[in-house]
Amino acid sequence: MQETVGTGEQRAAGAAPADGGRVHEGVWVSAPYRESAADAQALILVDAQSAFLTGSHAVPDAAGLTLRLAALLERARAAGAVVVHLRNDGEPGAVDEPGSPGWELLLPVRESDREHVVRKDEDDGFAGTGLAELLRGRGVGRVVIAGVLSEMCVSATAAGAVERGFAVVLPHDTHATYGLDDIPAPVVSRVAEHALGDDPELVRSADRVGFTAPSGGVPG
Repeated sequence: MQETVGTGEQRAAGAAPADGGRVHEGVWVSAPYRESAADAQALILVDAQSAFLTGSHAVPDAAGLTLRLAALLERARAAGAVVVHLRNDGEPGAVDEPGSPGWELLLPVRESDREHVVRKDEDDGFAGTGLAELLRGRGVGRVVIAGVLSEMCVSATAAGAVERGFAVVLPHDTHATYGLDDIPAPVVSRVAEHALGDDPELVRSADRVGFTAPSGGVPG
């Protein structure tokens, strides 16, 4: 990532420039989140499975995250956008092992030509799944990515989307993870965002994210 240096006034005030972050006294100062983003033609929900959103293995604020994911899902459906539910196939004995209660998707699925479940066994939801072809075949160029875990499957899927030429919108309040040793979960999530670089559009709130139907149309 190339460091972006602001004006003298910004440097003196310790503020990050509008189009990127910078180093200030040994600390990276991030640019502000975008207030909004252009409408996306698809929503990718990453591993919104019972193992991570309910019970003893749930991420922090799982109930709040689930409500925000559900609201995002309903807005995508109402706009006629493509919806993809990624479901991770965990290793034998894992909390998300196929067929186990934790493997089940927590949010209801309405499978159709515009709503799909895609199983995966790697962090990147595009790796070996045909997800890119599914999206391109439906005229999708911009996607919203949300779910769990921030620094693993969410991050890898966002990077995979960018690598394959999709524009990516990542709402800050609709992805989450666990704490890491003595590092709080929100810090882990924020660092995961930063590690993605400047390509994904980071938006503070999913309330400011919009959807539209693909221009080519999707059968209903």
